[in-house]
Amino acid sequence: MSVPGTIRGGIEAADVARKAVGRSRESGLTLVEMLIILAIIATLAAIIIPNVMLRMNDEKNQQAEADILQMSTVIDNYIMDYGVPPDNLAQVELGRKRDPWGRPYEYLNVFNDGPGPPHPRKDHFLVPLNVDYDLYSTGPDGDSAPPLTAHASQDDVVRANNGGYVGVAREY
Repeated sequence: MSVPGTIRGGIEAADVARKAVGRSRESGLTLVEMLIILAIIATLAAIIIPNVMLRMNDEKNQQAEADILQMSTVIDNYIMDYGVPPDNLAQVELGRKRDPWGRPYEYLNVFNDGPGPPHPRKDHFLVPLNVDYDLYSTGPDGDSAPPLTAHASQDDVVRANNGGYVGVAREY
């Protein structure tokens, strides 16, 4: 039998109320716990975000490489038909083609750079990359310089070795 003022097994109603109030205070997060959670989230973000950005940049580099290979095929067909590279990309209907970063591809007919001698891209030994034409993207930073050793050229996606290499300049 139960005695008035008690609940199951002799626990008084006041004790139950006190425990419920104490439990509600304990169920919230303390400032230290919140800081620990924030630190964990920040650490995960610091690991994940650079990897995602790197993968996105790799995908853009791969797209630029594929574009350069496709454009090279069109230019090489033009050379087979006319014996010389086109003067510009518009001559082979590629003048409006944009790289994955939204900028036009760079092209240089090594045989015909306008007035004066041509200024072809050069490798680490300052030897021209190609003897026919240069075709490249200025990469994510949009900046470039003729020698691949220049800091501005390291992220360019280039055609080198007369088409034997298409890829990021720092890896050539």
